[in-house]
Amino acid sequence: MTEQVASTGLYERAEHAARIIRSRTTETPRVAIVLGSGLGGFADDFDEPVGIPYEEIPGFARSTAEGHAGRLVIGKIDQVPLVAMQGRVHFYEGYSLEQVTFPIRAFKLLGIKTLILTNAAGGVNVQLTQGALMVLSDHLNLMGDNPLRGPNDSRFGPRFPDLTSAYSPELQEIVVEEAKALGVEIRRGIYAALSGPSYETPAEIHLLRALGADAVGMSTVPEVIVARQMNIEVLGISCITNMAAGISDQPINHEEVMATGDRVRETFTQLLRRVVSRVSSRV
Repeated sequence: MTEQVASTGLYERAEHAARIIRSRTTETPRVAIVLGSGLGGFADDFDEPVGIPYEEIPGFARSTAEGHAGRLVIGKIDQVPLVAMQGRVHFYEGYSLEQVTFPIRAFKLLGIKTLILTNAAGGVNVQLTQGALMVLSDHLNLMGDNPLRGPNDSRFGPRFPDLTSAYSPELQEIVVEEAKALGVEIRRGIYAALSGPSYETPAEIHLLRALGADAVGMSTVPEVIVARQMNIEVLGISCITNMAAGISDQPINHEEVMATGDRVRETFTQLLRRVVSRVSSRV
């Protein structure tokens, strides 16, 4: 009985958030985008945008990380209705993974079918240069936690969701095709998620390389797990904003991450627009 009450509370809170979002727009988006560090500018190009600060949506935590505006934007790109998070909240900010993934719960109840997740990541694979784009093919959850821990509400999905194809192979192929059409080099790779907020040591990066990771970051994976539990199709794209410790002799800082995100904004925006157009025809 206790499990039912606790899990129902999360579902009801997500329903309430979805109702608040729906009341602020006449659009019915089926695609949602989470914009990572330095990549939030994509939503600035929306037509007929409606911006909602996170603090105005019940259950949405406030983003404190630099480069995360903390605003939900609903609008259109090339006549495709979208909802975008200009920045996310992170485990390292002190939030629980339930809080981190709560917006994805609300998106499901809003009617979202496809989730596009973007992030700034450190390059572990030496073939990934600074400013490169990587489409996620798989991940390593090394955050020490899982957003599905605790009571499960079957209305969200199964207790033990299958993550064999966490990242849609069909959506990966769309990104590769559109990147090729633009003349943009993109690789597929495995993303390792750590809790942060400190950057990794060279020894830790050596370990991640041995485990098969191509890039490393502090987000995305919890959102993927929750989305797949709810049967939302997932696409992940990383912008390699710095080379990880030990790969380069240069010190790592957040200013570099932001600067690289700004530098690749035009390329990233062009690619994302084309991908959104293709994805929208499938939902």
